[in-house]
Amino acid sequence: MKTLHLARARERLSVLCLGAHSDDIEIGAGGTLLHWIAQGVELDVQWCVLGAVGEREHEARASASDFLQGAANARVEALQFRNSFFPEQGAQIKEWFEALKSRVMPDIVLTHRRQDAHQDHREVARHTWATFRNHLILEYEIPKWDGDMGRPNVYVPLSSEILHRKVELLMKHFASQRSRQWYDEETFSGLGRLRGMECCAPDRYAEAFFGSKVLLT
Repeated sequence: MKTLHLARARERLSVLCLGAHSDDIEIGAGGTLLHWIAQGVELDVQWCVLGAVGEREHEARASASDFLQGAANARVEALQFRNSFFPEQGAQIKEWFEALKSRVMPDIVLTHRRQDAHQDHREVARHTWATFRNHLILEYEIPKWDGDMGRPNVYVPLSSEILHRKVELLMKHFASQRSRQWYDEETFSGLGRLRGMECCAPDRYAEAFFGSKVLLT
């Protein structure tokens, strides 16, 4: 299989990370970000969490600090949109996206999947596609009880060290989520192993994305 490189060591890559909730970016794309940094890519990251309310703002900022350690530049925004009510706040979220567009020009956007079963996730994805029309957008996946994982078509192989570091940080930073039945090491490691199997990853693990529109030149 032909491998495509978004950036190599010492090359710059500007990444916009969008998440509805404090742990979404980390679950969906945390391993990929850790991998790029470990590979020596000069990452310029804009990290935006729209629903970081109360204790979840602290979780979001502390987690982002660990996941982005070693990035060339990192800016974290923790917003206060009401969780579980994103569709009802669509106009305000749209205004924020329009303002964001005027101040960032990323090479790649990491966001939620448009078919995600969670209404907040879908709302973020909807505004992402309406706002960043001329960008490479990769949609990440969030495991949950809804069983809506889908069939991804873009894979980032991860070393076992990177996968284990991702899981370690997820369990370290999100005490508010540990009571959820699905939130544990086995869920995240198992999904990484499954996606690694699908793409024949050299070290057995991977993260997967949905690439609806990719331009090759």
